[in-house]
Formats: sequence, C-alpha cells, structure tokens
Amino acid sequence: MKWQGRRKSSNVKRGGPKGGGVALGGGGVIILLIMYLLFGKVPADVLPNQATQGGQQNQEYTQTAEEKELDEFLSVVLADTEDYWKEIFSQYGQTYREPSLNIYSDSINTGCGLASSNVGPFYCPNDERIYIDLSFYHDLKNEYGAEGDFALAYVLAHEVGHHVQKQLGTLQEVYKLREQMSEADFNKYMVRLELQADYYAGVFAHYTQENGYLEKGDFQEAMDAAAGVGDDRIQEKAWGQVIPDKFTHGTSEQRMKWFNRGYEYGDLDHGDTFSGDI
Repeated sequence: MKWQGRRKSSNVKRGGPKGGGVALGGGGVIILLIMYLLFGKVPADVLPNQATQGGQQNQEYTQTAEEKELDEFLSVVLADTEDYWKEIFSQYGQTYREPSLNIYSDSINTGCGLASSNVGPFYCPNDERIYIDLSFYHDLKNEYGAEGDFALAYVLAHEVGHHVQKQLGTLQEVYKLREQMSEADFNKYMVRLELQADYYAGVFAHYTQENGYLEKGDFQEAMDAAAGVGDDRIQEKAWGQVIPDKFTHGTSEQRMKWFNRGYEYGDLDHGDTFSGDI
C-alpha cells in the first residue's frame, strides 16, 4: 500500500485512555480468540461491554524501528478510513463520528475492562476505541499465513467496521440478543456481525483502490488474512476438528466472500449479512 508521506490520523493514542506509556505491538482483526476455543467464553474482536474493570496501565515503552513504522502505517490507514467513511456516510445523509486507535503493549485498561494482547485486536464500543498490540503483525504472518502491510490494514479496517456498525445501530441490536437465546444461536448472529465487518473492510479496500493507493499484491494480502482467521481454519489448528456451533466469525470462505463483496460494491447497500444465506 502506498502510504509514506501521506496524512496521518490525529486519533491515534499510545497506552491507556487515562494515561500510560507508549505502547506497541501487533495489528488488528478478526480472530476467534484462543481463550474462547479453550474455555468457551464469549469471543469476538468487539470486547464485551460487561468486561471486568481494573488492572494496571501499561508502563512506558520504547518503540523499535519496526514498531515505529507500523505505528505510522496504521495512522495513515486510520486517516484513510476517516476520509472514506465520512464520504460514504454523507452519501446517505449521515455524519460519521471518528473512532480512536490505541496502540499498546502487553495489557491495557479500556472502557470495556482490562485486556491483554492475548485477545488480539478489538473494538470497545463503550469508549469507541480500537486496541492493537503491534505484535499481532507477526501473528498474522506466523500463525495465520498472512504477510504484507495490507493484511494489517484489513485488520484495522475490520475493527473500524465494528465502529460503523455501532453508529448504524447494528452492534447494539445484536448484543441485545445475548441474553435471549442459547450460546449456539447467539453465535450465529455473531458470525453475521463479523462478516458484515469484513464487508466494510472490503469497502475500505474499494476506496483505497479507487484513490490509487493499492499496490500489486495488496488485495491478495487482505484475502489471505481473511482466510487465515476463518473459524474453520482456527478450530482445525487448535482442536484438530471443526465445530460449526462454536463459529463466531465465519469460515475462511465466508470471510473472503464478504470482503470481496465490499471491495466490489464499495457502499452500504450490499452489506446486509443478516438476511438470507451467507
């Protein structure tokens, strides 16, 4: 992705919302948490609203040269999402409210509670912030088979997609269902929620291409990331088997399908994952 020398977002923070030091580490998207696979806890890269408060802010951290570059890259990607979603929302007579990005290391106290880098990149609807430990950049390559900077851009764009869902009211409607049905039934709605965020990540890629910022191989990097974090692939690796009732994000095929659909259409009209087959 062509990003050097371009506008950086002013909505990037380091450390916790109430202070803390500079943090760095991996990139954000869309993974079925290993903790969920092992213990059956509510998953998702949208941190549950009722997460326990507490814990310590991460301490001051000195970035490596690689982390500094990733920090700057994500700042440009976030700026692009701001520009694109403002334009899209205006087309529908709405005003886009920008989220913040928090880059941290190891652990952080968020508006949704204490979180560690083990949960992967996530969006907290309570404080409208996206949290990323930059070490996830290496996880994408080493654990999920997704290399390249646009794999990381896809992750951030997916998390921004959850922020779009909050503004449109979709996130709230889905989470209202949590106490009304079984875990297996609620997981089906979570899958549709996550696939819609993948669609919105594709919308970001559409506008990136339209503005001439995509480079050769970028689209495939994002597709590799979408495939790498599919529930079926993660479960097969963790358990040696696939259990559809435990899906919360969708299969590799579904994730690639909806990302590609967003890339194709670049609008809000074709991203309804809640009606019909997915």
